[in-house]
Amino acid sequence: MTGPFWIRLGAIFAGLAVAAGAFGAHALRDRLSTRMLEIFETGAHYQMVHALALIAVGVTAMQRTSAALTVAGVGFSIGILLFSGSLYALAISGVTKLGMITPFGGLAFLVGWTALAVAALGKAEI
Repeated sequence: MTGPFWIRLGAIFAGLAVAAGAFGAHALRDRLSTRMLEIFETGAHYQMVHALALIAVGVTAMQRTSAALTVAGVGFSIGILLFSGSLYALAISGVTKLGMITPFGGLAFLVGWTALAVAALGKAEI
């Protein structure tokens, strides 16, 4: 996957994070408990951070190719979908069992950050 792909995907996820944050602050503020609103906001925060990480992957990939960068991009993307997605669903639905998905998203984030570090250090491909 190319640098521009990761930049576009990161920008899309970042825009959606802004929309989620605004939705939480305005549409959900009076509908959710304080705790559920915090959970929703945590999802939006992590989505934005990792959307920016995807943009960093894209910028780096435009300078050089690396399998580790692809692993990082995939890890961040899966992490956003599982971590943030499960928190959004949990907060809106109140189904706490959805929280069992969240750690898998966190693990995907850790894979992404590790792969990005490997790519930045120029270590052997993973």
